[in-house]
Amino acid sequence: MVGDFLLVGLNGLTWAMAVFLVAAGLTLIFGILHILNFSHGGFVMIGAYLAYTLINQASGPAGIFVFLAVAVLCAAVVGVLGYVVDRTVFERLKKVDDSYSLIATYAVLILCEGGVKLIWGPDFIALPPPAGLDGALFLGDLFIPSYSLFVILAGIVVFLILDFWIHRTRSGKVMQSVALDPWMANVLGINVNAMFTTAVVAGFALAGLAGGLLAPNQSLSPGLGGTYIIQAFGVIIVGGIGNVRGAFLAALLLGMIDAFGTVYVPEYPGIFFYIAVAGILMYRP
Repeated sequence: MVGDFLLVGLNGLTWAMAVFLVAAGLTLIFGILHILNFSHGGFVMIGAYLAYTLINQASGPAGIFVFLAVAVLCAAVVGVLGYVVDRTVFERLKKVDDSYSLIATYAVLILCEGGVKLIWGPDFIALPPPAGLDGALFLGDLFIPSYSLFVILAGIVVFLILDFWIHRTRSGKVMQSVALDPWMANVLGINVNAMFTTAVVAGFALAGLAGGLLAPNQSLSPGLGGTYIIQAFGVIIVGGIGNVRGAFLAALLLGMIDAFGTVYVPEYPGIFFYIAVAGILMYRP
């Protein structure tokens, strides 16, 4: 009984950290630009497909270090794509109504899905975990997949780095000041446009990193971006849009609720995620 309880908790924690990896870049962009980037899931998907392609080009089974290097390369490539999106799309959305932002970024998501179908095709593909993460640990009767532990650790590390950068470094504090009052920041000599671009590139790079790290976690398909974005939006809405710490705590809360709800009410898998989001918003919007 205790082992089953711990296993469900582990599954919930894995889900939480996977969704936080996706939501981190999304909440960073909204916190600075106040744009709900609906295309974020599409770039997570592109990061995952890039990881699949790069790892398949290796001469043998990819080890952990090769896998991490590929994830970082995916982050760099998607960060460059983020710069292009910033120049062509986000720059035009700064002074328009939020509804236009949602339409424009949703259009970018559709373009991402179309690009993935054009390059990789519409079929489902899978990427196995790298060597070293394809096994499991046994603690008594408890079976713990190594890849699940890796995802949990990756989510915690990304959160700690982001939190340190935003709250403990000068550039992070400058970024916060731009988010709070861009006009005053500009008066004080801060290059506001450069800060906006930095936030976008960092947010997209986090999307690429999440895609690279999570590529072995599911079947890859052109619809993957839409699945990611729904879960990520739920996390940042509950945690407070633009709040990285809130997103981390919300991911933990929703992950546990969803994991235990699915176990005890298996007829409706995933429904407790939506019930929890709706209930929290009703209690404290």
